[in-house]
Amino acid sequence: MSQRRRRSLALLTSGVLALPLLTGCGAGDDEGGQAAAGQDIATTTRDKVADGGVLRWAVDSLPDTLNTFQADADATTNRIAGAVLPHLFVLDAKGRPVANPDYLEKAEVIEREPKQVVQYKLNQKAVWSDGREIGAADFVAQWRALNGKDSAYWTARNAGYDRIEKIEKGKTDLEVRVTFNKPYADWRSLFTPLYPKQVTGTPDAFNEGARGALKVTAGPFALGAIDKKTGTAALTRNARWWGRQAKLDSLVLTAVPRAERPAALAAGKLDLAEIDRAGADRIALARRDAAAKKGPGAGGAPAHGPGAALTPAQATLSWATAFGADEEKAAAETESREKHLASVKRYAEEQAALKAFTVRKSLEPAYTQLAMNGASGPLADERVRRAVARALDRQALAEVVLKPLGLPAKPVGSHLALAGQRAYADNSDALGGQDTQAAQALFADAGWRKGGKITEPVGAKAGPESEQQDDSKTPSGPGTGNDGLYIVGQDDGANGEPRPATAARPEAAAPAAQDEPSPVLAPAPFGAEQRASLLAQAARVARAARAEATDDGKGALARDEADPAKASPAPAPAKQPVRTSGNMLAKDGKALSLRFVLPAGPGSESLRTVGERIAGMLRTVGVNTETIKVADDSFFKDHIASGQYDLALYSWPATAYPATDARPIFAKPEPAADGSLLVEQNYTRVGTDHIDQLFDQAVGELDEEQSRELMRKADARIWAAAGSIPLFQRPELVAVKPGLANAGAFGLGAPRYQDIGWKKAPTAKDKKK
Repeated sequence: MSQRRRRSLALLTSGVLALPLLTGCGAGDDEGGQAAAGQDIATTTRDKVADGGVLRWAVDSLPDTLNTFQADADATTNRIAGAVLPHLFVLDAKGRPVANPDYLEKAEVIEREPKQVVQYKLNQKAVWSDGREIGAADFVAQWRALNGKDSAYWTARNAGYDRIEKIEKGKTDLEVRVTFNKPYADWRSLFTPLYPKQVTGTPDAFNEGARGALKVTAGPFALGAIDKKTGTAALTRNARWWGRQAKLDSLVLTAVPRAERPAALAAGKLDLAEIDRAGADRIALARRDAAAKKGPGAGGAPAHGPGAALTPAQATLSWATAFGADEEKAAAETESREKHLASVKRYAEEQAALKAFTVRKSLEPAYTQLAMNGASGPLADERVRRAVARALDRQALAEVVLKPLGLPAKPVGSHLALAGQRAYADNSDALGGQDTQAAQALFADAGWRKGGKITEPVGAKAGPESEQQDDSKTPSGPGTGNDGLYIVGQDDGANGEPRPATAARPEAAAPAAQDEPSPVLAPAPFGAEQRASLLAQAARVARAARAEATDDGKGALARDEADPAKASPAPAPAKQPVRTSGNMLAKDGKALSLRFVLPAGPGSESLRTVGERIAGMLRTVGVNTETIKVADDSFFKDHIASGQYDLALYSWPATAYPATDARPIFAKPEPAADGSLLVEQNYTRVGTDHIDQLFDQAVGELDEEQSRELMRKADARIWAAAGSIPLFQRPELVAVKPGLANAGAFGLGAPRYQDIGWKKAPTAKDKKK
């Protein structure tokens, strides 16, 4: 497996699809402009934060490894490393790398010719937890482990380390000189985190020794016990820490699935947790009810939650069944009622506790994109991809997700950076904005036209129509018999003309409801309408046959009867009417239909809502979409990575080092020996030699402004190729217990772990103020 492929796997397994953030246009601190949303962490000066205390912080899972350079490292691995290991450069609130004074006095390029030389001057107080000074030996061991020359090291990435020629001690023990055999613009990305030589010095120590324990650390916290039974990893204050002491006594990372976090917060098991929209809504409702002093509703239940939708008729029927003559049904109904009452009571108790929490909000260092698979099918034509992109109203899509949360709703203008980073520039003009006429012209240029003749069998792409399917209750994916398919754009009337809205389509009658998150997408309504369309077509065929048979009235029929010799031995077959695509696009006898793959999990409601909106936008320009919902665990493995999709929505994290980290995402796929394509992380399969060349030039350009300009040119080319269309930054919603300072929605920045803590109780003097 190649080093770049290992790097791709590491990013895939780290939570959201991974990228770090970039730098942009202009000069100085104004490059990239302001971040789209600032941090929301209740910033508090250290003198107002109490010493001591414990913070229970939710994570998705305990890490399989504590080595961030291994393929199975995840977000929890990185969080632990951020608190216990040296990070020479950290990201500020705008996602820009800055030197960390706890470890560095200075780091700079001191020579460019004949070779690049970077000199690090270390903080003279910086020591490992065993008392040894952090020094050149640690740099050398990490370089040798990660440069890719020794295959005994199981590394996920070697970018940058493979360009180093040698590392040596400087004039003093505090100086480390790194000489490169090739110029490397992203040198700041190296040695962060920095592991002690005890971890990186041998393959055994690197591969196995740091998976479950870190015996030597050098951060404001040290690693305590990792308890698989309780799902916790404890970080304790480092007594040898030379910087400002951590305010907390301990930080306990607690594994809790996101769907269970509201209940865990209410039960007092968590103090800080990233939550989804549903969790944020629960807290908002709890605070609203408390502020309005409404208290519980009838029967002690809130006016929302379990049972809120129960109608009086349903309640009456339940009571009648529970106390009816049929003892078996009565027993089952009584048990169901008891469970229901228990869930209502539990929900009310949780809401009473959740009212004490607040939700801190920002935008994650990640963006959601529409990916178009350019490997085959209609989207292999760049004109079709560009036409699809020009049909999208990206502003409307950003608003449907971010506006209800009170977050800035502005489309992302770059594949390689986010607003605030120096590399950020809005290069979307290289493709163009929403323009229906331009989209239609591009489709026409590619040969796709409305009203085209259709020769493929009627209903060839229709799915099962006999019964409803619910992917949330049945397995999905290949071999399960449930691919979660429904078709947008095939609920047409005659010859593809749009069918008038009816009561069967409530969303058409009440467009305002679209502002709310959509329910799980169901195939049944579209299947039913397609069946009606097919029946209508059959009726038209029958009418045409009758009209042909009586073309000349009774006289023609009488002549046939009077002269049997001239009569046909059998009736002529009915003339089939020519089918056209109507308002939908067609080419070579086939309608334009794209497979739109979306995750079906409970945390993906917003993606499905955006998917619905995109499908509607495409339908207005004549594009059918077949939306396929798949299980979350198979979404990437079985569909995106394998190329089994036409359209898909997923997110990439941003990076401060795009020339290095973004290249695998946009690299031109290369043919493998077995005939397959090596796509690295470029799941759209769209790339060009020119884009690759711009990345290669940027990563070797030591003039930082020129390197960023090369990245902007590459981004413009990526826009023009229209393989992926950035839509919006992902929302970051974090539930926080009252009184927690310097933590919450960190946005583009990195946590400063030693400053996190609980606010001091206000003094009498403070209260007077």
